[in-house]
Amino acid sequence: MAARFIQKIVSTAPTSTRGFASGVKKVTLIPGDGIGPEISAAVQKIFTTANVPIEWESVDVTPVMGPDGKYGIPQAAIDSVNTNKIGLKGPLMTPVGKGHRSLNLALRKEFNLYANVRPCRSLEGYKTLYDDVDVVTIRENTEGEYSGIEHEIVDGVVQSIKLITEEASKRVAEYAFQYAKANNRKKVTVVHKANIMRMSDGLFLRCARDMAEKYPEIQFEERYLDTVCLNMVQDPKKYDVLVMPNLYGDILSDMCAGLVGGLGLTPSGNMGLNGALFESVHGTAPDIAGKDLANPTALLLSAVMMLRHMELNEHADKIQSACFAVIKEGTHLTGDLGGKAKCSEFTNEICAKL
Repeated sequence: MAARFIQKIVSTAPTSTRGFASGVKKVTLIPGDGIGPEISAAVQKIFTTANVPIEWESVDVTPVMGPDGKYGIPQAAIDSVNTNKIGLKGPLMTPVGKGHRSLNLALRKEFNLYANVRPCRSLEGYKTLYDDVDVVTIRENTEGEYSGIEHEIVDGVVQSIKLITEEASKRVAEYAFQYAKANNRKKVTVVHKANIMRMSDGLFLRCARDMAEKYPEIQFEERYLDTVCLNMVQDPKKYDVLVMPNLYGDILSDMCAGLVGGLGLTPSGNMGLNGALFESVHGTAPDIAGKDLANPTALLLSAVMMLRHMELNEHADKIQSACFAVIKEGTHLTGDLGGKAKCSEFTNEICAKL
């Protein structure tokens, strides 16, 4: 796989989406539901203050009915991401057990966003039960239990297919080792349950083993999912970069976020064959929507990941430093971080430090 490596993030976008520093680049913005529009507006304000050379193209992804009677992503949103090759997404509401298919899942499928990258790192000045956490989860993002293949065999019996392919497993394993090498990481751990699911997880494990042979400078280890969960809450320093199938990554990445303060502090990037989509991974928080109480940190740090992907490293460093400084000072924290500041106050304090 042809890839170019950028500070703190691996870019696998085509060359047509690079070299952004020389001019203004259009980026698709999906504000999202609930608190999404508020935190998206906060990010836009911070980017404007920092003079980031980005033009936002805001799109609506409210499901629309297609000719086949099924609900899906509006074509205008698809066209925007396909054209711009890069986007930032706020939280989207996911229906539970009914309604349209998860739009988060649909976006990953539509744009072949095969690797989800979630850095979890302790923030100076924000105390949790764990110190010096620095772990990256890399999750296969297109198949596994989330392949969306389900059907009812007979009344009361539903079958869900866990799809694992060699192509997708090799692709995400290679990404993990490339990421480790590019970011001076020492170890890659493949997380699996091949002792139980011998064929599906066994295939994923074999692909990771094969890829490890191509990167002898990176330490490689294999661990069961339950063992990793146990060890992670005992001593997260045991792990560096973890790569795993879809469902395991969904669970483990959220658990790692809990070690550093929660999903409100955790950035996320989805890397694809034809572009990338960065997002906050917390919920829509409808109970506080519109009340100026939301914490924009997760979306802001995801946007910082996006800037590094776009080679706008100076802007990324400046915004990240300002955000971390506000959190360290602790006087303008939002309610989820133990403070009493409004979203707008937190945002303005970051802007004041730029």
